[in-house]
Formats: sequence, C-alpha cells, structure tokens
Amino acid sequence: MSEPACQTMIDIRSGRSASARIFQTFNWKGDIWGGESTLASYEDGKAEQSFAEFKQALASCRSFEGEGYGGKFKATVAIESQPQVGDEAVSFREIIPMGPEYRGDRDEQFVVVRAGNTIATFTMLNVAGSSSFPAELISRQVDRLRNAQRR
Repeated sequence: MSEPACQTMIDIRSGRSASARIFQTFNWKGDIWGGESTLASYEDGKAEQSFAEFKQALASCRSFEGEGYGGKFKATVAIESQPQVGDEAVSFREIIPMGPEYRGDRDEQFVVVRAGNTIATFTMLNVAGSSSFPAELISRQVDRLRNAQRR
C-alpha cells in the first residue's frame, strides 16, 4: 500500500479489526454490477474508536496504489456528502482508471456507518458509470442493527 492512512481506512471499512464480521453480496435485477455489505461487530467502545480512526484516515487519504485481480492500479478517493443515518456515517468513492479497452473508470461507492457497536460498510460498483447503494436499504439495515443492540 502506497499510503499508510489509506491502508488504515481500507482495514476499518473492511472490518479487519472487528471481533466478528459478516459479508453479503447483492446482485441487482437488471444490473451486472453488484453491491456488497460488511457488518463488523466490536466490543463496547471499540466501534466508536475505530470509526474516529477511520474518519481521520479518510481525511488524509486522497489516492493510493495497490494490486488487484487485474494487476497494479492507482485509486483516487473522493469524499461525498455525509449521509444522515446511524450514529455516524460517511460516503466516498474510489475511482480507478481502467484504460481505453474498458471505456471508462471503475467507480465504487462506499457508505460507512457506525450504529452502536457495529460498523456497516455498503458498497456499489460500476464501470463506465456511477451508481449508489440504495439509501432506503441502508437506512433499514441500520435501523435493524440499532434495534438488535437494544435488546
């Protein structure tokens, strides 16, 4: 990873330091590009601490280099307007130029939400276009997470 702050951001949005995490893939009807969610559960107080570290890292991370299925890449990070969901939330995009053979960039939206002791990350992928994870679905999932922690 080319930028340490970006690695911290990626690790937390992926739930790598969580006590437990679960990953779900969404295949949208009529859309070849999928969506995903990761729910990461933390011990008391750790989600709030991790989210603060995440926001600090995201504020410093503007681009990073990495290696994926298709080889080496350089991603640009673009912060979007803050969603009004959960205890805390941020939204941003990672944009990776794909070259002329793909006629567009890889554009992946991330919405990262803290709800109590859980950090939920919702992603939506598109190439040569831009799309967003459905806000209503995020809101319903976050409400479920809050309600489950109140029991």
